[in-house]
Amino acid sequence: MTRQSIGETLAVRLYAAETAIDLALAETATLAAMLPSARADAYLSAVTGQRAFDGAAGAVSALSAARSHMVQTHTALAALARKLGLDALAVGPIDKPGDTPPIGGGGGDGPGVHQDMVNKALTDTVNKTLPYTAELC
Repeated sequence: MTRQSIGETLAVRLYAAETAIDLALAETATLAAMLPSARADAYLSAVTGQRAFDGAAGAVSALSAARSHMVQTHTALAALARKLGLDALAVGPIDKPGDTPPIGGGGGDGPGVHQDMVNKALTDTVNKTLPYTAELC
């Protein structure tokens, strides 16, 4: 395997891990948001289910910390890729800060971004399509 192909494989796994954490965070936050209404709809005392509230809040906090660690990992891997002189590695439809114009069609607001460029394929981008080998759980 070349360093480039190893980097591409890591980029796919990094994107999968980031996506998994975001999905878990969104689902857990939705659960936490539903708990007060569920308690009230069931005509239960405010003290009922407090441990469930605390557990859900703790899980949201832990997932937020995990997301922060994954962002730090992403930054460290990107810096290492630059240091090793690897081509730009990108996976997924996500715009990154500084993508002008936005690569994934995220709207963007940087200089030189026009409405007619949004949500259209760009031909001269440094990012390239990588084979999608990760499957979401």
